Order: sequence, then C-alpha cells, then structure tokens
Amino acid sequence: MSKSSKPKKNPQGKGDEPTPEARRKQVLLGLAMGAVMGLVLWYFTQFWMWFPAGLTVGLATGVIMKPPAK
Repeated sequence: MSKSSKPKKNPQGKGDEPTPEARRKQVLLGLAMGAVMGLVLWYFTQFWMWFPAGLTVGLATGVIMKPPAK
C-alpha cells in the first residue's frame, strides 16, 4: 500500500470548524426559511399540517448545512 503524496491541509479538521454563533445563526435561518415555506404551503393547500412539516425541513436544513466561513 502506498500513501498519497498530497499533504493534507488540516488532519484534525479543527481549523475550519464554525463558531457556535455561526452555527446558531444557521439553525435560526433554517427555521425561519422553513416557517415561510410551511406558511406558503399551508396557504395554498389549506392543510395546516404543512406548517410543522416546513419547520422540520427548515430545522434539518439549518442543522445539516455548514455555516459560511468568515
């Protein structure tokens, strides 16, 4: 087995970790976008269960996405 000749930028991966403030902002932004999406779907379909579904999708998106680096 041969090792790759390319050096890794940061083997521990700690250099580009998002700050807690950036993570919190990303989650809140995801929740806001999910709330808007849920309200729009609720308005057009007249089915109230789209609002919690929109919040769930927004929360998941906010948690999964990596905040932009400063």
